[in-house]
Amino acid sequence: MDLFRYSDFIMAHRRKRPHGLGWLRSLPHHWRAIALIALLVLPLSACSFDQFVKQSARVPRIVISGLSDPKTFNTILSEDSGSSGVLGYLYTGLLSTNGITGELEPGLAESWEVSPDQKQITYTLRPGLSWSDGKPMTVDDVVFTYNEVIFNPKIPSSTSDLFRIGAEGKFPAVEKVGDRQVRFTSPEPFAPLLRFAGGSFLPQHALQDTVRKVGADGKPQFLSTWGTDADPTTVIGNGAYRFRSYQPGQRVILERNPYFWRKDAQGQPQPYVEQIVIQIIESEDASLAQFRSGGLDVEGVSPADFALLKQEETRGKFKIYEGGAVFSSSFVAFNMNQGSRNGKPLVDPVKSRWFNSLVFRQAIAHALDRATMVNNLYQGLGEQQNSPIYIQSPYYLPPEKGLPTYEYDPAKTKQMLQDAGFKYSPLGELLDAAGNRVRFTLNTNSGNKVREALGSQIKRDLAAIGIQVDFVPLAFNALISKMDGSQDWEAIILGLQGAGIEPDGGRNVWSPNGHLHLFNQNAKEGQEPITGRQVADWEQAIGDLYVKGGQELDDDKRKVIYAEAQKLIQKHVPLIFLVNPLSMSAVRDEIENVKYSALGGALWNIYELKIAER
Repeated sequence: MDLFRYSDFIMAHRRKRPHGLGWLRSLPHHWRAIALIALLVLPLSACSFDQFVKQSARVPRIVISGLSDPKTFNTILSEDSGSSGVLGYLYTGLLSTNGITGELEPGLAESWEVSPDQKQITYTLRPGLSWSDGKPMTVDDVVFTYNEVIFNPKIPSSTSDLFRIGAEGKFPAVEKVGDRQVRFTSPEPFAPLLRFAGGSFLPQHALQDTVRKVGADGKPQFLSTWGTDADPTTVIGNGAYRFRSYQPGQRVILERNPYFWRKDAQGQPQPYVEQIVIQIIESEDASLAQFRSGGLDVEGVSPADFALLKQEETRGKFKIYEGGAVFSSSFVAFNMNQGSRNGKPLVDPVKSRWFNSLVFRQAIAHALDRATMVNNLYQGLGEQQNSPIYIQSPYYLPPEKGLPTYEYDPAKTKQMLQDAGFKYSPLGELLDAAGNRVRFTLNTNSGNKVREALGSQIKRDLAAIGIQVDFVPLAFNALISKMDGSQDWEAIILGLQGAGIEPDGGRNVWSPNGHLHLFNQNAKEGQEPITGRQVADWEQAIGDLYVKGGQELDDDKRKVIYAEAQKLIQKHVPLIFLVNPLSMSAVRDEIENVKYSALGGALWNIYELKIAER
């Protein structure tokens, strides 16, 4: 399933870690400081880790890292990479995505049929499927997941955004039409339905009661089911792996799912690797140190680390794979929400006027030296980014065909601002027309070295045009709480990933009421309402184009629609895109059958990977 989330894209808050499957597979990441390693590794409990490594030598396993603990074991509610990086192994879909070609392939469904009018898709499940607890997996599970969970207004999730079809946002009808057949009927033609409806689903026998019963707060018990306080071994999935154990702040251990459907040509059950271990390492410096010392088997390679690791390939018995530009976006965004909550503006009205000024945003885009970001922060292993649609997508509009771009030009920036009524003090400080010093707080997630380096450069770039930036990195979960909860932030550096080559996967970002419409976020289910929120005409127009793009079945016409959307996004710059680095991962030589790509990462074909005898 393709959709944008905060991180492994859902937000991408760390270096490329090959954790998830499907749309989760293409996650990028970042940086370093050798002097800090000793301090950063201390919280990992070296004795415990060393003992674990010795024990691991007796079990065929792949050890990778995660930058944060999971926030939930409930895949529908997961929007952080700590959760999705784990849950991607526990669930698989009706269809699977080839990590090299991006093409859809049979998954839990052995076949599918699309009606001539393109409104109906009928999937046929494989016979004899089982959940990880051994209970039968049936069409009823698919119908339950969509009708009672994803389409349930009392269970808000980013996933539901993908299935709001047309201008009215209607959901498709999902019905059982045979013992192994399930049919999705769209209210109108919807091009991405095949890909989206082919996603993962949940066990009805384990969760139906939690959906139908409410807790003391009046909300479905499902919302608090399979939280991280639950016994992880009670979490039931249908993917290649299932939970074995979870030690907060240390590691997640997944074991091979004995009921997984895949078998190789000789009839041997897959996957071959018995365990996946995700070490919780809350620093990219420490993660790199663990990989170099042999504690990890796969490590995302940032451009800053490339030269160092390349020299160590032979001695370290690993190979660095490069798959082209990452399937992710990095950007600066301003909080343009003009609303209030409980009578208090979400953003200082003075700053809100700046952020909602088109000239201000365009001027900032011209003030950022992205070429220097590429050369210095990414060691030349990347390129400037100008669109929310990835360059590998057939829907990407290149600059030579009309995509607006913002070249570094501080002199032009100053002139634009002054023409718009801003002015400079004798000290060179930028003031607005009312004499207010232009100053704002810029946040990103701490521990992500490349984002911290980007923040430092942006602070310098904007200081050169008289703007004071207070750069304050925050713990990732604290940052997401600000964005999804209180919404009292001013500017951020973040990223999104997971949309793949299908642009409709980004609709939950560009729809004015989408769950990831972060630059002008509406209140979510259960939150205090926002009053006075305004949606600009151009903002609504972008959302309408994404709806139209999903409705259009002719591919050439879809390209025209998404080209117009890209032009509008770049003209109004609600997100100022920064750099698209190369996708690189270092993988131990003992891991066989690696088929690396930017789309799939190192472990997209986890079921056919093998560990050579040590």
